[in-house]
Amino acid sequence: MPENDQLLSDQALKTRDFSYTQHRELSWLCFNQRVLEEATDTSVPLLERLKFISIFTSNLDEFFMVRVGSLFDLSVMTPNIIDNKTGLTPSEQLDVVFAAVSPLIEMRDEVYKDVSAQLRKEGIFDLRVEELTRQELKDVEKYYKNYIQPILSPQIIDPLHPFPHLPNKLLHIAAILHDKQGNTSLGLIPVPSSLPTHIHPLDNPERFVRVENIILSHVSELFGIYTPQSCNIVAVTRNADISFDGDKFDDEENIDYRHHMSKLLKKRSRLAPVRLEMQGKNKKLAAILCQRLKLDDYQVYYSECPLTMKYVYSLFSEISPHLLWNLVYPSYSPQYPAYLNRSQSMTSQIMQRDIILSYPFDSMEPFLQLLRESVANPDVLSIKITIYRLAPNSIVAQQLVIAAENGKDVTVLIELRARFDEAHNIAWAERMEQAGCRVIYGIGNYKCHSKLCLITRKENGQLKYITQIGTGNYNEDTAELYADFSLMTADEAISQDAISFFQNMLIGNLNGSYEKLLVAPVSMKSTITKYMDDEIKKGAAGRIIIKANSLTERDIIDKLVEASQAGVKIELILRGICCIRPGIEGKTDNINVTSIVGRYLEHARVYCFGSGEETKYYISSADMMTRNIVRRVEVACPIQDPAIKKYLQDFLDLQLRDTLKARQLLPNGTYIKKEDPALPPLDNQQWQMENRPEFEPSRIDEKPSLSLWQHIKRMFSLKGKSII
Repeated sequence: MPENDQLLSDQALKTRDFSYTQHRELSWLCFNQRVLEEATDTSVPLLERLKFISIFTSNLDEFFMVRVGSLFDLSVMTPNIIDNKTGLTPSEQLDVVFAAVSPLIEMRDEVYKDVSAQLRKEGIFDLRVEELTRQELKDVEKYYKNYIQPILSPQIIDPLHPFPHLPNKLLHIAAILHDKQGNTSLGLIPVPSSLPTHIHPLDNPERFVRVENIILSHVSELFGIYTPQSCNIVAVTRNADISFDGDKFDDEENIDYRHHMSKLLKKRSRLAPVRLEMQGKNKKLAAILCQRLKLDDYQVYYSECPLTMKYVYSLFSEISPHLLWNLVYPSYSPQYPAYLNRSQSMTSQIMQRDIILSYPFDSMEPFLQLLRESVANPDVLSIKITIYRLAPNSIVAQQLVIAAENGKDVTVLIELRARFDEAHNIAWAERMEQAGCRVIYGIGNYKCHSKLCLITRKENGQLKYITQIGTGNYNEDTAELYADFSLMTADEAISQDAISFFQNMLIGNLNGSYEKLLVAPVSMKSTITKYMDDEIKKGAAGRIIIKANSLTERDIIDKLVEASQAGVKIELILRGICCIRPGIEGKTDNINVTSIVGRYLEHARVYCFGSGEETKYYISSADMMTRNIVRRVEVACPIQDPAIKKYLQDFLDLQLRDTLKARQLLPNGTYIKKEDPALPPLDNQQWQMENRPEFEPSRIDEKPSLSLWQHIKRMFSLKGKSII
């Protein structure tokens, strides 16, 4: 079900204020436009700009598969349900969405055309078949005859050859065909997914031709007795929002949940179509396909850009280094924090002080080091962890397997419903079970999205604990791409909360009580609301800062409006969806919304309430969305070390001072570059790469070291007005 949609009575509709809220899906499309705008930024290297176009494209694919697919389901099942931020029905929302996407497709075509032309000037050619040299054409023809043609399955559609199932996002060549009698048929050629996305003629890494274009050039011979009148590359997008129905299991004690998820995955590729994409414009062919697919004209999008762009990522390893260096970001390796001692036990260092890691600027290695130590240490009794997404060759998972094989008690709460990672997680769950891990799959209809690890050891006859809480996944790959926080602490109260958390999960108890951790769905929303009320009481002296991916939860939005009306200063740093409109007179005057899209994906969630020494700071796995704080198991952890508190505040200040990658949300729902003449040009991510702060968490009886923003200001005074 779409986020935070609920059936509202006529009376509720009359009292609901929509003046300061905006459409969830339109807000997401605005975010994806900001991603595409990175491809227009001339300060971004050319191949990275092409990658942003690819990210925009894959984002839009998932949007149609999940969000649009869900709205179509709702329009059939509950057509009168009303969205609580716009007052629109599902069908009305779909009308708005489809109209809003077309300008973005046109923008993508223009950006792709520009970037491709500039890449050609740099010697990188995405070639059409007719552009190949004679020798290149010979090489491509040889490859086609040996590797492509033998596995193609061209098909005509007639009474004896029914219209086939077109799998989700699989490229097809579609053609209108004529026979000698003048009869017209539809022809289809699937582009086999087993083929590479592109090939390099004569092994020249700077020149490539996409496989679908090679097949397109052979349509006439593939259909033999037919004459193609026209042909285009097409792709169908299908609803991929498969849902787990917990009610099916109420009366079945021995059902295999993992097996059930595997069966659901097989349904995904056969769900209803929601979009038809066509490279080039052929309305006659589109009409034929729409009739077969039961789509309307408005569900067709014509594009000059490739319909799938997975090939872009391969180019980074294929292009010659002498050309590549100028086309990509300068390489950056996450740093091992200077305040940590590589040669000293990570366990002993955490027992002395809390440690926070800031990915991808800090390496994930200290946490992996802690895990390896714990696996090898005979004093460690158990490791408990929640897992949402793992790297394909996950070091974390491998260490858990080794720990279990060594006889340690390993409990893994792995979420099998992590969208598009279900099959991957099922495979890891099976492997960990075989190694002897205790594997559980969450609670009923509540996804477990928390990032929590508890390590228990016996030392001098006493149990000691280390708890790790993160804002991002235990994924070594994304830890180098996503900006996240990871806290490691030996705090006793937090450890006791972690013990209670895992015990509650094992018995299916969502209503546990916790001293310091905020745990959704039981206490997170209510506690955050209480903290907001505390700031409301302070009036103009109140302060709230929330950094998250998205804000859609209506009750939180209304509470923020109440705080704004009380004079509380509110800063929202939201990369993606924001359903509140700032700057509405008398309602959201005191709310500012910043979005940052840059080299790394902003993924950290930080909640800040108050100012001065009494400020409360939390890091969390949860966005301000109903699905997170009401329908999922999430964890937020308080930051207690004064130095880490200051570090987080300076980090938030740094993000709010970003003038190069930040955008500001206007009252009308549009975003503009966040420019301030009083501030120097600043890309906060680039700054963090070039200037790791002189920062060290507090030891007992130590004062906090130089803060991040103090460090920046000191460097600014040395560098003049160039803080980049």
